[in-house]
Amino acid sequence: MLDVELRDELLRRMDRDQAVRTVAPLGVPLPREIDEEWDAVDTGNTAFMKGLIAERGWPGNDMVGEEAAHVAWVLIQHADLDLEFQRSCLPLLRAAVDAGQAKASDLAYLIDRVRVAEGRPQVYGTQYWVQDGVFGPRPTEDPDRLDKRRAEVGLAPQADYGRTMRDLYE
Repeated sequence: MLDVELRDELLRRMDRDQAVRTVAPLGVPLPREIDEEWDAVDTGNTAFMKGLIAERGWPGNDMVGEEAAHVAWVLIQHADLDLEFQRSCLPLLRAAVDAGQAKASDLAYLIDRVRVAEGRPQVYGTQYWVQDGVFGPRPTEDPDRLDKRRAEVGLAPQADYGRTMRDLYE
């Protein structure tokens, strides 16, 4: 049964998550006060998601609706200050995907996010950075099969995604 109150709370948290991320221009260091607010939002959302998952499990489509289930993933994707928590969510999200309660593309992004944080090459090419003044994807394993892997989880070809990322961040 859909938990409307939880759905609304997740959507409210997403609004705040996005508000703090869109307040500063891209490609420049964040002013201290914005950086502190960003960390506070992420820390609060991470604590909220830890409690939710511990109490009720992964908030999938049936629990909160498709939009809020995606929001749950976003909040975990942005829990970069707690890599162990992100890592612990991988099998939960994988099970939710297998049960039709979450998107395979969301799992792909979280896999890449965790791998990059661990210093390993990403699998799906979702994580970008600026290195030596050039914006592009972080190192990716087996680039010759990248588009095949991306298609398997419902992601656009890397060339299309790269154009989208450059349009957003350059």
